[in-house]
Amino acid sequence: MLGKTAGGVFWMFRYLERSENTSRLLDAGFRIALTRSSAAESEWESVVATAGSKQLYLDQYDHYEAQYVIDFLLRDRSNPSSVMSVIEEARNNARLVRTALTREVWEATNECWMTLKALLAPPINTRELPDILGTIRQQSALVRGALHGTMLRNDIYDFARLGTFLERADNTARILDVKYYVLLPSAAFVGSSMDNVQWETILRSASAQRAFRWMHQGDIKPKSIAEFLMLDRSLPRSLGFCYAKVTDNLEYLQEDYGVRHASQDQAGAIMARLRNCTIETIFEMGLHEFITDFIRDNIALAAQIEEDYRFTG
Repeated sequence: MLGKTAGGVFWMFRYLERSENTSRLLDAGFRIALTRSSAAESEWESVVATAGSKQLYLDQYDHYEAQYVIDFLLRDRSNPSSVMSVIEEARNNARLVRTALTREVWEATNECWMTLKALLAPPINTRELPDILGTIRQQSALVRGALHGTMLRNDIYDFARLGTFLERADNTARILDVKYYVLLPSAAFVGSSMDNVQWETILRSASAQRAFRWMHQGDIKPKSIAEFLMLDRSLPRSLGFCYAKVTDNLEYLQEDYGVRHASQDQAGAIMARLRNCTIETIFEMGLHEFITDFIRDNIALAAQIEEDYRFTG
């Protein structure tokens, strides 16, 4: 496959995943802000920080208000990570690689762009926000469903999956890091009822609250939640699950091309670290330190994949 095509598919699905992740963050922030009005501003700050757009936001606004944050993360074209910006980039990349996609995948992507462009054109009333966020997630899921249902399991599919799971792993790691270490005011609160609320917020942000309750009968403990989101390979948004898929798809590319690249060794090292660690070890070394290293390595792996397969975003 041409590097240009590989890059187009890879970034198309990174952007689609990013739009869904942003909608999930906003949904969690909105719900928590409603139930804990005294902490609403810190929750909105956390949402912006998790999205990686804090400095850009502060260039435009001097405080965290629901309407400002919602507009910035959903509609603001000056924010390259806003839903409207990334959906447009996903469609642009889909147009670039149109001949590599099935008709169903292209039509689902184009429909996603048209639907969200119309939906996000007017200012958003907070009463309408849950329905709008649901539509964003639904549109992303339709593209992903078309991919799974109609695409050959070849190198094109592998690059789509790599983009999806590298982006998803980055998002889950940032949720764990920012939600806990930005929102929790002091280490003195660890183990308190406030600490438990923070961890429930983390589960909601990763859309894992119900799955966690199924697995743990509602026993909310920080270590159990961190273990679930980091190491449990049955959860589609955990770091362990994402890296199992990343390593699988890199191996499929090796089979297709007959070449083992540096990115495969990097991904294997990250996967081995996740498999060989216990949650007790991670907490002993420091959750923040572990997550910071993971995010750094995940970014480096994405860059190495781009170099190995000669494409750019």
